[in-house]
Amino acid sequence: MLRTTCAAFFTTFSLALPVWATDLEVTHWWTSGSEAAAVRVLADKFNATGHNWVDGAIAGAGGVARPLITSRITGGDPMGATQFTHGRAMGELIEAGFMRDFTDLAEREGWRDLIFPSTLLDDCTFEDRIYCVPSNTHSQQWLWLSTEAFATAGVKVPTSWTEFVAAAPTLREHGIVPLATGRQPWQMQLIFNALMISVGGPDVFNRVYGDKDAEFAGGPEVAIVFAAADDARHMIVGSNVQEWNLAAQMLIDGKAAGQIMGDWVQGEFVHAGLTIGTDIVCLAGMGEHQYLTAAGDAFFFPKVNDPSIQEAQEALASIILQPVTQVEFNLAKGSLPVRRDVELHNVTPCMQAGMGILNSGQIVSSANSLLSPDTIAQITDLMVEFFNDTSFPVEQAQEEFAAIVRTAD
Repeated sequence: MLRTTCAAFFTTFSLALPVWATDLEVTHWWTSGSEAAAVRVLADKFNATGHNWVDGAIAGAGGVARPLITSRITGGDPMGATQFTHGRAMGELIEAGFMRDFTDLAEREGWRDLIFPSTLLDDCTFEDRIYCVPSNTHSQQWLWLSTEAFATAGVKVPTSWTEFVAAAPTLREHGIVPLATGRQPWQMQLIFNALMISVGGPDVFNRVYGDKDAEFAGGPEVAIVFAAADDARHMIVGSNVQEWNLAAQMLIDGKAAGQIMGDWVQGEFVHAGLTIGTDIVCLAGMGEHQYLTAAGDAFFFPKVNDPSIQEAQEALASIILQPVTQVEFNLAKGSLPVRRDVELHNVTPCMQAGMGILNSGQIVSSANSLLSPDTIAQITDLMVEFFNDTSFPVEQAQEEFAAIVRTAD
């Protein structure tokens, strides 16, 4: 009887579940409250196939995780899968032959017709072959504002970066840090690049990072961006935290008024019980130029020789893009789906605004896609020095920035 029952069981479920469960180590840097909730969605969906998600979370965000992930892959100790951001850094590993090709799966499941913006899949493509699975769309050009902080200071909630800067002295008088930020290097770079698109405008950003026009980078149009960055570095004084989610907590606690951060931060606000659009308002493009980068995260799969790991990799790759996964994962994370055929319900006003901007085509390529990892590192180092030392002359910083652009690749 037992033998018959087992046979019936496997006849019923063999198409859905592998005969043997496989442990698949998945590395990522999603460790905040909302990010952990999003990871659980992926893990649960994957485990439902009969495989086992082995969580390889790396604390410290991308700036810490990227070199650790890269070193494991190149050092012969690859994980089964890893989250990574789009850009040229992972492209070097693809070109060196470390990553698995998923073109056949992409063609069977019609990724080219489903994924939007199409640039997300373009960033996964090398020599017409697809090497990663986009999981979500993120943008960085957002100013998040605490309505409680402005009410405490008796100041109207700003509708632009210009109004926000003007409100900073009054916020200070009421013991409120105008602009919260973590002190990790990547956050300094994020603020500067977000200001270049939002305050300088998309044409300025593209001419500097796309055309790599050093003379323009040293000129008056970019001087406006550095003036905004100068305002920002004075406004962050008193924001003595490291992690981006701890900076978000300052808004949650009413200790800070604003934060320049990607749209993923709204997951933290929602996780804390705040209402987006009421307790926290957002300004896309900081209320100046409403253009967004359509970047985000993707999953990459290092080459392995174990057929069971290969099968588990393919199962995860397929699950990431399933409609139900896309909805549940992105609602938890505060990001947007990468499938054009899924619809999110109960989205925040900021998610709705982001979708509208992307659908209108007001999209700019990210710096990570336009510049090499070495150039990004040089800009980041400069921004760390500039933001951490308010006496660093603005003119000198722009000169050094133009010199980096001159040799950028």
